[in-house]
Amino acid sequence: MQSITAAFRARPLKPLARAFTSRPVDGFVGGIGNTPLIRLQKLSEQTGCDIVAKSELQNPGGSVKDRAALGVILDAEKRGLLKPGGTVVEGTAGNTGIGLAHVCRARGYRCVIFMPNTQSQEKIDLLRMLGAEVYPVPAVAYENPANYNHQARDFAKELPNAIWTDQFDNTANAEAHYRTTGPEIWEQTQGKVDAFICATGTGGTLAGTGRALKEKSDGKTQVWLADPPGSVLYSYISSGGKLTERSGGSITEGIGQGRITNNLGTFVKNIDGALHIPDEKSIAMLYDLLDTEGLYLGASSALNVVAAVELAKKLGPGKTIATVLCDGAYRYQSRLFSKKWLQAKGLESAIPEHLKKYAVLD
Repeated sequence: MQSITAAFRARPLKPLARAFTSRPVDGFVGGIGNTPLIRLQKLSEQTGCDIVAKSELQNPGGSVKDRAALGVILDAEKRGLLKPGGTVVEGTAGNTGIGLAHVCRARGYRCVIFMPNTQSQEKIDLLRMLGAEVYPVPAVAYENPANYNHQARDFAKELPNAIWTDQFDNTANAEAHYRTTGPEIWEQTQGKVDAFICATGTGGTLAGTGRALKEKSDGKTQVWLADPPGSVLYSYISSGGKLTERSGGSITEGIGQGRITNNLGTFVKNIDGALHIPDEKSIAMLYDLLDTEGLYLGASSALNVVAAVELAKKLGPGKTIATVLCDGAYRYQSRLFSKKWLQAKGLESAIPEHLKKYAVLD
């Protein structure tokens, strides 16, 4: 079979616009999925592997969470839990809320979001601009009944024709990726994908995509988990299933976990390995990808690429390693490109000198 590298190089030069092979789609919902698979040229050349990344920032809501948002709502509709004019409630601090707000507007539902009051005003404003009702509540541990997730659950219980989408433990999340993300990667690599790796928060992307790729490859595709500081999943996988106490933190948002969610639990026994990725490597890669590939990415996307490169080095040349670009940097730029913020986090020195020119904010 022709390698991905050869396939890319053999293609004749075309106009700069990306070719579209599908017919027009119906509205916002129809635009979710079928995102490009981008070969990262410099990193592929450096490793001797094909490092390919699913560009989920090109979903209409700007992130991979559009898939989960649509998946949980369609599942609720199918099961008769959500009827026209109903209310969708979730506890979220990030992209899932944005995806839900978009899908709710497109399908005519009321959207209610509970979030920690530590989140930026920009996020709150964006959700409200999308028509969501936003309730910032005190940031407390998951075990506390006042945690924003539990408040969302309780709020939904009191309303008629309402659902709590429960993104962490509602396995319709993973199912959405099993039905879409995994098969898309398989088709886009022409069935040649040796490994898939990404970080996990809810567990939906890794579990659903991983399951699909394992099935289609008859178990040959390896599936690895990438983990940021402050998460217990690396130690859980590496130790054979021992959960440790969560400690520390990371600059990444929406990834890392202190428990095995129901979504991750659908696949966790089939994960082949895990890699721990420090923030220093993620921030350096974030700047490098901007410089060499022109990709303006969030920190979780950069972490995934670091992990893909490290896995490529483990598996050796000639392999195809797939990962996910979760979202762009637009929702985080006031920090990721701020000199003061980088200094406060002790990360300025992690950025190579020739790349510091991109940190243009004071």
